[in-house]
Amino acid sequence: MFVYEYKVNPKPQQIAAINEAIRTSQFVRNKVLRYWMDNRGVGKTEMFRYNTNLRKEYKFVDDLNSHACQTAVERVLRAVNRFYDNCKKQIPGKKGYPQFKRSSRSVEYKVSGWKLSQNRKRITFTDKKGIGNLKLIGSRDLNFYQIEQIKRVRIIRRADGYYVQFSVHLDPRDTVEPIIPSQKAVGIDVGIKYFLADSQGNVEPNPQFYRRGEKQLNRLNRRKSKKFRKGTHQSRNYHRARCLYALKHLKVSRQREEFVKRVALRLIKSNDLVAYEDLNVKGMVKNKHLSKSISDAGWSTFKRWLDYFGYKYGKITIAVSPYNTSQNCSNCGEKVQKSLSTRTHICSHCNYVEDRDVNAAINILQKGLLSTVGQTESSKLGEIEPLARLEQSCLTKLCL
Repeated sequence: MFVYEYKVNPKPQQIAAINEAIRTSQFVRNKVLRYWMDNRGVGKTEMFRYNTNLRKEYKFVDDLNSHACQTAVERVLRAVNRFYDNCKKQIPGKKGYPQFKRSSRSVEYKVSGWKLSQNRKRITFTDKKGIGNLKLIGSRDLNFYQIEQIKRVRIIRRADGYYVQFSVHLDPRDTVEPIIPSQKAVGIDVGIKYFLADSQGNVEPNPQFYRRGEKQLNRLNRRKSKKFRKGTHQSRNYHRARCLYALKHLKVSRQREEFVKRVALRLIKSNDLVAYEDLNVKGMVKNKHLSKSISDAGWSTFKRWLDYFGYKYGKITIAVSPYNTSQNCSNCGEKVQKSLSTRTHICSHCNYVEDRDVNAAINILQKGLLSTVGQTESSKLGEIEPLARLEQSCLTKLCL
């Protein structure tokens, strides 16, 4: 799937209709989830049948397109299946028991309920919610694709307005020209002092977008909190302050996303094999001293984009175990104990001196190369498909 996103500027009555459609989708999801909770053991068929009964019982549910109601049921199914999978795999900690949604921000249609104009610059939603015609603002031309290739259409509400997303059934590898293999391999070590250091001795500074905007975020948060009135309806001033606070957070997240996307693309285009640490970021952020810095670095997002661009351009991306990559000497292989504050690797066995992160990157590359020994001799760098597929969460964030 490929996701194209367009900005829309709906009129006030259209905004009310979009919000009503989003609330209706949330209502269906929560009602179906409650039905599953009260009737353990019910399956997919019973949930969709219950959705049909909801459409007969509630007029506002029947006004929403039937496929949009079905996508709400599918969201419940994904949450339930993920919960059962976590239980079967005995994942430590919470298993992700499905929760009710309090503030949904999107409604999703399938192949009906919408219609594109002849020039593909406008979209009309044809259900009874009354959203009507919206102009698509964006540079991508949908005329390159057949209508049958568009499998999903979403309306998303964000802090800076409303967007329409199109999920196009398309292999990312079909959208690019083949790249001449560079015959290079690199290992990368992500960190906090530097965003990453590679095995070639290059380092990428950490932009720290959240840290740089933290002062303004705290000021906007205080302004929002001062206007909050407990137990009463909130004023327009409160909602205005809340929107300004959300806009700043949205800007920081977009800056981080674009930065890691640019770095990942550069690494993939300039190397045929990229080895990186398979870090347990979810566990690492539990460290109260480093959680903010780790989240600000965006390691998980960077990993997803590496896997995506590796698949798209036919390059190899390998996740290796981070065990002892910082402690072992990349020159002689001996273990050299060092604390986190020690930033220079000095080997007492072979007198090898190198930056701590660069030494770790070389070890990561060596581990990555060793893991490819089992490949056939006829396969060369740049000709083997990456082992890691792109995760669905990365595709939904691909805003072009």
